[in-house]
Amino acid sequence: MSIKNYLFWCGSLLLMACAARQSAGVHQERALRTGAEQTEQYLPLLKDKRVALVVNHTSRVGDTHLVDLLAASGVSIRKIFAPEHGFRGMADAGEHVRDTVDGTTGAPVISLYGEKKKPTAEDLKDVDVVVFDMQDVGARFYTYLSTLHYVMEACAEHNKELIVLDRPNPNGWYVDGPVLKPELRSFVGVAPIPVVHGLTLGEYARMANGEKWLKGELQCRLTVIPCLHYTHKMRYSLPVKPSPNLPNDVAVYLYPSLCFFEGTDISVARGTDFPFQAYGSPKITLRNFSFIPRSVPGARRPPHENRVCFGFDLRRMSTSAPGIQLNYLLTAYRYHSDTASFFLKNNFFDKLAGNTELRRQITGGKTEQEIRASWQADLAAYKEKRRKYLLYEDFE
Repeated sequence: MSIKNYLFWCGSLLLMACAARQSAGVHQERALRTGAEQTEQYLPLLKDKRVALVVNHTSRVGDTHLVDLLAASGVSIRKIFAPEHGFRGMADAGEHVRDTVDGTTGAPVISLYGEKKKPTAEDLKDVDVVVFDMQDVGARFYTYLSTLHYVMEACAEHNKELIVLDRPNPNGWYVDGPVLKPELRSFVGVAPIPVVHGLTLGEYARMANGEKWLKGELQCRLTVIPCLHYTHKMRYSLPVKPSPNLPNDVAVYLYPSLCFFEGTDISVARGTDFPFQAYGSPKITLRNFSFIPRSVPGARRPPHENRVCFGFDLRRMSTSAPGIQLNYLLTAYRYHSDTASFFLKNNFFDKLAGNTELRRQITGGKTEQEIRASWQADLAAYKEKRRKYLLYEDFE
């Protein structure tokens, strides 16, 4: 046996042992296993290949990062691509991520968040296969999905194989919100899907390919390693926080509802101990709850920094009901002392909503029921398309 094959064999055993340890104490036949844990499915696909990885701090098998485990197995890692928040997940939302070098493998770490959104021909010239493994939270404007979309485009354009190691969607048990209009396409909305799309990233990749959403209607050579024993009826608790300001299950659940505020005067409590678990502003007229955003790692310049924000504490909010909570937006607008300054002038709210109608509906005094009714035809058409690409039992 050659040294290279011996290393590959040893690494395979190490990976399988880590996966087994993670499942200890749970009946092995029914334990949920992510795509990354199923090394027996994808390690053979990487043997003797030049590999690029699209990974971040959530790309783990047990307590070990996927990069370290693949390096130990003898996989030839040529490039590492980093998304928003960086390779280790500590960059602020919206902060440009710099290129660097991985200390374990010596591979260059290339940012896909900043001026460059997708790998170039030069980046991929010494690569045979790209492996994507990141934990998503199931909202259209969460940019890991956008990174996947652009990586798919690059693989299609340069004839590279893409392997997606799938992970559960913690908000995958319902579908809700307006469907993106093509004219509002941006990095926080790359495809005609609703805000809560009800797909894992593996399912999204299948849908983007099948519906020909990639640039030029290209399709990439795609392999998805599905999760085992996962369904869209399940509530999945994330073992690692997916980004600095989503620290727990409550924040992940509230994120699809509260992220709209990023296009308004309202703070979502970045710079506190409870980001995405409260909202407020110095201009909210209610006074039963307040917080002061401070500069902290992951939120160095939070909105309304060092100012008292009045609003609402959602930390005890029930997470059992599916659906975007529109009442947060409607209540904040109602109690804002200067509604003319409620929406930011950069139209970021419209990009998050995926249309211009939601802003107009709020300013026009529409009720929650009227706003929801305006989504239903597009949602029904989307759900019909979505069914063709599901890998797991649906919630309906």
